[in-house]
Amino acid sequence: MAAATLRSVLRRNRLLPLFETCRLRDRLFFSSSVDAAAVTVGGTMSPDPHFMVEYLVNSCGFSPSEAAKFSKSLAHLRSTEKPDDVLNFMRSQGFDGAGIRKVISADPRYLCYNVEKNLAPKFQFLRDLGLSESDIVDAILKNNGILHYNVHRYLVPKLEMWESLLGSRELVLKHLKKSRWFFFSSVEKTLQPNLKFLRDECGIPEERVSVVLRSDPKFISQKPESLRALVARADELGMPRQSRMFVRTLVALHNVSKERFEAKVELMRSFGWSESEFSSAVRKSPTFLEMLKSKGLWTGQAKFTSILFFSDTKFMEKFVLPHKENVPELLDILRFAGTCKGNDTLHLASEDEEGLS
Repeated sequence: MAAATLRSVLRRNRLLPLFETCRLRDRLFFSSSVDAAAVTVGGTMSPDPHFMVEYLVNSCGFSPSEAAKFSKSLAHLRSTEKPDDVLNFMRSQGFDGAGIRKVISADPRYLCYNVEKNLAPKFQFLRDLGLSESDIVDAILKNNGILHYNVHRYLVPKLEMWESLLGSRELVLKHLKKSRWFFFSSVEKTLQPNLKFLRDECGIPEERVSVVLRSDPKFISQKPESLRALVARADELGMPRQSRMFVRTLVALHNVSKERFEAKVELMRSFGWSESEFSSAVRKSPTFLEMLKSKGLWTGQAKFTSILFFSDTKFMEKFVLPHKENVPELLDILRFAGTCKGNDTLHLASEDEEGLS
């Protein structure tokens, strides 16, 4: 009632607008001051959006400049409760200061994770695979993206896919511990389209692909358009798609950029080689060397250009005959090379195959 009377008096004297303005100003000023004071007294929140800078320096060991950079992703935090939980959990799992800094540097938002919901299940998943504590630390340091993904929707399907491709869980774990690429290729967008392309359009059985993936699994993780470009390069070399060595040629080309390959072509042209002669040599040499190295049977340092000058007989004696029992596939390559070149290579390969039977 008194308030209504006051408003009536103010309205009659044309003072109401001034009163309302002053009241609004006072409410804005005093309420913010009180709230800020309450926060300071309570101690559970900080009015400073960059309080995590000091935290990252003192608790994680970052430099002030690094801390300022990484704190930008953490500006929404109002307490150190979750970061404290995350750091304590990671230390309990075997991470040292350097390891923690590496993980947080990759994505500071890990400090916002709920340990029980977001982190603990990933570590349990890796333990269930048979990894030791130190193995888990190594795997996460090389594949910190593991911490991003849901175990059942993402990690388990990826594990099953790679297990079927590589043929054993041991190989999956081996690559998981040493490679950065492992958990980042999409099954739906990359792995399955690449396998389907090799199987349906190139006629390469999945078992044949699996053989080469055991030593170079990154091959199947490339973008589908990159794989198609590799197939086009192999076609240009004249390698038949039905050949068992076609997929090995793709792997060899995958490890040499198109620019480097073309530079080698130009180099050999300067020595008087035709492009067809160079292509024939490429079909033969890299496949041999790749296979011998993958089997641990050859650790020589011979340059690719010097190998190209070997005669068929010398090539056979140096790279094929010493390993024909351990790697019988080498004879298949020589038989193909002899068919393309039309010389004695096919005869030599056939004779040696007869000697093995």
